[in-house]
Amino acid sequence: MTKKFIFSVQALSEPLRLDTFLSSNELFNSRSQVQNLIKKNQIFVNDEIKKPSYLVNNDDEITVILSEDFSMVIEPENIPLDVVWEDDDIVVVNKPKNMLTHPTTKETTGTLVNALLYKYGYENLSDMNGLMRPGIVHRLDRNTSGLLMIAKNNKAHTFLQSQIQKKSAKRNYLAVVCGNFNEEKGTIDAPIARNPNKPEKFAVIEGGKPSVTHYRVLEQFKGYSFIELELETGRTHQIRVHMNYISHPIVNDTLYNNRPFKVKTQEQVLQAYKLNFTALKNDDIIELEISPDSDIQKVLKYLRSIR
Repeated sequence: MTKKFIFSVQALSEPLRLDTFLSSNELFNSRSQVQNLIKKNQIFVNDEIKKPSYLVNNDDEITVILSEDFSMVIEPENIPLDVVWEDDDIVVVNKPKNMLTHPTTKETTGTLVNALLYKYGYENLSDMNGLMRPGIVHRLDRNTSGLLMIAKNNKAHTFLQSQIQKKSAKRNYLAVVCGNFNEEKGTIDAPIARNPNKPEKFAVIEGGKPSVTHYRVLEQFKGYSFIELELETGRTHQIRVHMNYISHPIVNDTLYNNRPFKVKTQEQVLQAYKLNFTALKNDDIIELEISPDSDIQKVLKYLRSIR
């Protein structure tokens, strides 16, 4: 039995070698592994066999065919789940910090997916994103806590995905950032792509994917601000990249912010605290909100104490 993975290439700032482009994906451990698959005629570009040196461009469609034994087995794990809301089609969980949303080739345990598999099993989660991401419609960074929608079946997955694409589902975040604002609210409309010089990072790059973040100032302190953000798009690291781009990086974000802060936290002080979406079952509008997490509370307590 084989599995087929299709990648539609978009928003590349410049052409990349085929083996380099694919090796950055979580499916693969190394570039040599990708090269070996190309030699075995298991990778196609626009339905054609290409060399590892082929330069991938925007609008290319890459098909990867993997044998059943290629992918790791994702084991269910009895990890506590904070279920905030649930019906027959959708479950919303509060993901803690220091937890990956789904496994990678390098980390296959301790993720939200491992916990979901223990509680629901593969048969009760959508499979539209493959065996590594059952139920996963959207994701949060490892060290961003908060609300995530999980699809229990493919119909619900398509339904939620459509709401995200049409921007009818609202996702709001809380963050503490460096610096103060002159305006009460604003919008950052700047394209994001992978940083060509540092592949573990993303950046605002001309030709990148359209990316829009709205923000509203809730409280200001000496040199810092507490803000609410709403995503109009959902790019990897979008809020972190956009806030750094306007010189308001998120406190303790070691990837995008090198400014020291006195209070230690589990990485970036950022939380997905509010969700608004439509239920599949009866078209009810579901509005969910959770309290600021312990890192946000700790940082705000400190900042309010030194006004």
